[in-house]
Amino acid sequence: MALRLEGKKAIVAEVAEVASKAVSLVAADYCGLTVAQLTELRKSARNTGVYMRIVRNTLARRALEGTKFACMQSALVGPLVLAFSKEDPGAAARLLRDYVKKFEKLQVKALSVEGMLLPANDLNRLASLPTRDEGISLLMSVMRAPITKFVRTLVEPHSKLVRTLAAVRDKKQQAS
Repeated sequence: MALRLEGKKAIVAEVAEVASKAVSLVAADYCGLTVAQLTELRKSARNTGVYMRIVRNTLARRALEGTKFACMQSALVGPLVLAFSKEDPGAAARLLRDYVKKFEKLQVKALSVEGMLLPANDLNRLASLPTRDEGISLLMSVMRAPITKFVRTLVEPHSKLVRTLAAVRDKKQQAS
């Protein structure tokens, strides 16, 4: 069924709005997937906070113009599903990495993070990025390490004295 001009404008506006707020974009070729497989993929995308849409390439090019994903325009060739990560840069990459293993016919064509076009073989690298919570916990552990070492250094002379006195006491008790 052909889309009317109003429908095309609505799709372009919707995708452009999502692209303006998204952090990363993954484009994958879905040729050969069944409807049930695509439905499962879309359901998982909704549950993980990934916006997924199948859009004609001409409409996708117009929607991505003026956004940080304009670099993807040359990669928009063939039937593609676009997966936008809204908050976590690796969310869409993790989702598609899992489904590429599950469905052999699903192939990632290109990735984009904050205006940088990445090749498809960087999918695992992008998917292995820590989530926001993991990143904060890593940062906090790095920030806490010097303080912990400082406190241990301050406590060490006292504990060494206590251990020495305990050793002297034990030696005297053995002698008696």
